[in-house]
Amino acid sequence: MKNKKFITFGFASATLALSLLFSSNLSAKNSVNDEESSRLEAYTKFTKVLSIVEQYDVDEITIEDLIDKALDGMMKNLDAHSNYMKEKDYKRLKVQTNGEFGGLGITVGMKDGALTVIAPIDDTPADKAGLKSGDIILKIDEKSTIGMTIDEAVSLMRGKVGEPIDVTIVRKNELKPLKIHIVRGIITIESVYAKKIGKDTLYIRVTSFDKKVAQDVTTALKKNKAFTKGIILDLRNNPGGLLDQAVNLVDLFVDEGQIVSQKGRKKVDDKIYSASSNKTLTTVPMVVLINGGSASASEIVSGALQDHKRAVLVGENTFGKGSVQVILPITKGEAIKLTIARYYLPSGRTIQAVGVEPDIIVAPGEVTTHKNEFAIKEADLKKHLKEELRKVDTKKETTKEDKKVNKDIITPEMLNKDIQLKEAVDIIKALVIIKG
Repeated sequence: MKNKKFITFGFASATLALSLLFSSNLSAKNSVNDEESSRLEAYTKFTKVLSIVEQYDVDEITIEDLIDKALDGMMKNLDAHSNYMKEKDYKRLKVQTNGEFGGLGITVGMKDGALTVIAPIDDTPADKAGLKSGDIILKIDEKSTIGMTIDEAVSLMRGKVGEPIDVTIVRKNELKPLKIHIVRGIITIESVYAKKIGKDTLYIRVTSFDKKVAQDVTTALKKNKAFTKGIILDLRNNPGGLLDQAVNLVDLFVDEGQIVSQKGRKKVDDKIYSASSNKTLTTVPMVVLINGGSASASEIVSGALQDHKRAVLVGENTFGKGSVQVILPITKGEAIKLTIARYYLPSGRTIQAVGVEPDIIVAPGEVTTHKNEFAIKEADLKKHLKEELRKVDTKKETTKEDKKVNKDIITPEMLNKDIQLKEAVDIIKALVIIKG
């Protein structure tokens, strides 16, 4: 009798289990069906709207144009950095990545809904005309930028070499908008500049992260290795560029550990980039200069070096772009730029909308000096050692002459015009002394 009860109970349990399994499978199947039904309804709605607009819009419009407009609207409504690129836009992006393009020489982005100058590129028409990081562009010629996309703005600012353009901007601490006249030119970017400061400091300026940055910095480090006891890496007004170049640049100075990681919606988009000791070229003290125009790849480099305690950061808070975009071709000449992940610095912090904070905050400007006309020195005393003074004076004159003809040297006069760089030089001197 007990066995019979057990068999009955066992059968009931099995029946219940099968019932639950069937119910679960049915629920999952219903869920899939609901999702497919929802997708089908969405597609039907989309095609219905296309058909209605094509048939009844006041202006005759082709289905191809409608699809292009739909794609453009969809991509720009995802986030500020995703967009649909037609053939001319795609070509322009590829040319820019290669290090040469036409236009004003300005990088722009959307900040709080306003078209904002991220950074003017060194020695370009925009830079020479006086555009600055943080300027908000109100008008391009007579066209308002309100509601305008970045691509539309870039398209308006590009044009034939020699053609003039007027850009109306709002600038911090200015009481009224400024109209800046610029003449378009061919923009050829030299992304890396190397100069000498004093006897033992190497100054490296990186203006953007094109495909040759790591290679050019490597060349500069090897060429100047003999005298270099300290390095100043200037990333001010650097709007970013290629992720792999940012990673490779950090790898030149860091021999182990994580450089940057990215996390997306799908695990396949998660990546970790780490340093390797065989790529490290130098361990000398470093200072990195940053400001509000330092964005994206510049923030990866400065933030990673800060987290590894490999460099002292000087200047102002960076722009705060912490997302990763990829270019995905959809036809032979067209592509989409899509945000697929956010990136994180070695400590795990994100810089999205926050930026990288410098270790030492220094506002831009010139060094203020006051000469004391009443100070008395040894040279003013009677019977001072004239011969030694003459030798010193001769040496000073020679040095000044050398600096005048050598464009690869930053002089004390130049430092006094850039207080952030002057501060960086003073810090490097202290670090070199400490290291011995």
